[in-house]
Amino acid sequence: MNPDFATFAAELRVTDGAWGTQLARRGLPAGASPELWNVENPAAVEAVAAAYAQAGSDVILTNTFGGNRFVLEKHGLGSRVAELVEAGARLSRQAVGQTGVKVFGSLGPTGKIVMMGEVPEEQLELAFAEAATALAHGGVDAIVLETFNELDELEIALRAVKSVTQLPVVASMTFSSGPDRTHSMMGNSPADLARLAQELGADAVGANCGVGPESYIQVARMLREATVLPIWIKANAGLPQIAPDGATVFPMGPEEFAALVEPLAAAGASFIGGCCGTSPDHIAAVRTQVTRLAVR
Repeated sequence: MNPDFATFAAELRVTDGAWGTQLARRGLPAGASPELWNVENPAAVEAVAAAYAQAGSDVILTNTFGGNRFVLEKHGLGSRVAELVEAGARLSRQAVGQTGVKVFGSLGPTGKIVMMGEVPEEQLELAFAEAATALAHGGVDAIVLETFNELDELEIALRAVKSVTQLPVVASMTFSSGPDRTHSMMGNSPADLARLAQELGADAVGANCGVGPESYIQVARMLREATVLPIWIKANAGLPQIAPDGATVFPMGPEEFAALVEPLAAAGASFIGGCCGTSPDHIAAVRTQVTRLAVR
């Protein structure tokens, strides 16, 4: 594990919250590429990062979750990976300035299923390596591989990132399946993730998205039983619901969401933030709870 990262993770850290919904509130059209806004509406992207920093985040991500050639190609942007991803990294870096807040580059899955052989694994590896290189050029402090459902794809991504950069890497999957909702869609367990992460030299393991923070208490506990690596938890604000006007909403308000901070920390979480449905208000409430725990 990177020693500087280990020192940073030794203290309970607050990460940021959702990006997609925050960009949508600033006018991002449904179905549009968020990454394109890194060059077409940089002020809005930087404002999201700044809002989370002001809410008390120790770690801000980048607007680059879909910044790989397979996802961007759906928007006709496959040739602009380096430009859009590097711009996203620089915007988060500008937003935090000299505050000491860390910037972790976000990379999500390609949308391809490895076990189905949709594309050669070498192409997937090249796609992740391309995005990771751009994040490094943009000045991130670490890279977060997040929202993966297939361990095989995460393995490819982790190997690719490690092949082109010495940055610390967080390996995070979505666990929302199985009778207790502690397995990935493809049947992978937290222990499976922990074993892979340790074998390939990841610096932290975790879970994000999913069905809400309650099930991630057990996931955090299972990860802690399987590894000594720092644990990264970014849960959704509950299960999404459809409002009368057709909008997708998440039921957990800031205080209800932040009430899960103490049990998550007790289960072993080192980083706590939010995913879909969370806002700067949720993160401010998380910050309050983390500060309260620190002064006990």
